[in-house]
Amino acid sequence: MASLAFSSTSASPVALRGRPNKLATGVAQSGACHVSARGSDRKARLFITRAVAVEKKVSRFEDVAMAPPDPILGVSEAFRACTNESKLNLGVGAYRTEDLQPYVLNVVKKAEKLMLEKGENKEYLPIEGLAAFNKATAELLLGADNHSIQSQRVATVQGLSGTGSLRLAAAFINRYCPDSKVLISSPTWGNHKNIFNDAGVPWSEYRYYDPKTVGLDFEGMIADIKAAPSGSFILLHGCAHNPTGIDPTPEQWTKIADVLEEKGHTPFFDVAYQGFASGSLDEDAFSVRLFVERRFEVFVAQSYSKNLGLYSERIGAINVVCSSSDVANRVKSQLKRLAQPMYSNPPVHGARIVANVVGDPNLFSEWKAEMEEMAGRIKNVRKRLYDNLSQKDKSGKDWSFILRQIGMFSYTGLNTSQSENMTNKWHVYMTKDGRISLAGLSLAKCDYLADAIIDSYHNVH
Repeated sequence: MASLAFSSTSASPVALRGRPNKLATGVAQSGACHVSARGSDRKARLFITRAVAVEKKVSRFEDVAMAPPDPILGVSEAFRACTNESKLNLGVGAYRTEDLQPYVLNVVKKAEKLMLEKGENKEYLPIEGLAAFNKATAELLLGADNHSIQSQRVATVQGLSGTGSLRLAAAFINRYCPDSKVLISSPTWGNHKNIFNDAGVPWSEYRYYDPKTVGLDFEGMIADIKAAPSGSFILLHGCAHNPTGIDPTPEQWTKIADVLEEKGHTPFFDVAYQGFASGSLDEDAFSVRLFVERRFEVFVAQSYSKNLGLYSERIGAINVVCSSSDVANRVKSQLKRLAQPMYSNPPVHGARIVANVVGDPNLFSEWKAEMEEMAGRIKNVRKRLYDNLSQKDKSGKDWSFILRQIGMFSYTGLNTSQSENMTNKWHVYMTKDGRISLAGLSLAKCDYLADAIIDSYHNVH
């Protein structure tokens, strides 16, 4: 039943008689109407204080459910609320210095200074983005001398970092390949499934992680890709698989390419860590370049959040390597058509940073050195953590899988209960799938983290 609210607005008897239905009904329902006489003569005016029943407004969004909190950003919120001095935030994949502070690359500062000196404006970009950025990012990914670039077979559109680029490609698949499905690794980055769900693209999973070995389930992966309907899109992590940190070997990548070719599948790469995994831009692009050299048509989403530290600039790209320049032109035109109603055109600041860094030989060399340094710090942390675990754990457990993983993440093999113990007892904030971000760990904290992992692994089940 609607709730009722009443007001004490006054009205004359004439006004009352003129509105019998609305007012009288409200008075009768409220029982709050009373008569008062002012003065003693018959001409005294009669004032009626009426109560008008007003139906309480009910929101049209009353049935909208509360969305679940983001599993990764929620970790940071809980970390900030914690007052324990030993706390560690190993949830978010963002690089930190050895002092666990955010880091802005020196080349980014220099590029921004250069942009300021040039007096560059803030005019709208074309829908496809900054031309200098698109050229630089495609060449960085594939190599400037790659035959696909030389023959103008690559359709590149600037996107809103990796997420936006993936979403734009998903919209393209939904519209132009509506009968196709996407295969996603199990496990994968948490947002992959959300992206394809929102784009209306059906997906299923292929086996990837083997909990028994804390390594790659390569046989299961190949079997599932073979079993997928011909012409599927296979989502692959170009390097530094998130969340496991487990990558195929070059020989395994070749076998994966063989199976995709046999089944007529299209590779769809998510490249979020080029140069940040091994420290080498070329080495981290091996998988993508292998498929392009074998003349696959390839989708590649790129992000500069990690390797240039441009997290909040939302700068990335979607690249589609096509069979001909004519096809590439048509694909690019439709990507632009899909982007226009989504966000009209992309932001310029991050695009100019990337274009300036990649386009200037001195800045480019400095960037590669900084990337190598950042990747090296993470490798050192990984090695120190392994050493501490091996020295402290007297059970004989083999922790060497940590060394075989690559990139900023390590998949510890801890289950949900063990991960919760890491947080509740040890104040180590991490996702519940056992993933930790080594980019948020210092050498000095490895000893403490090893104690937490050993306790959680052996004493919680």
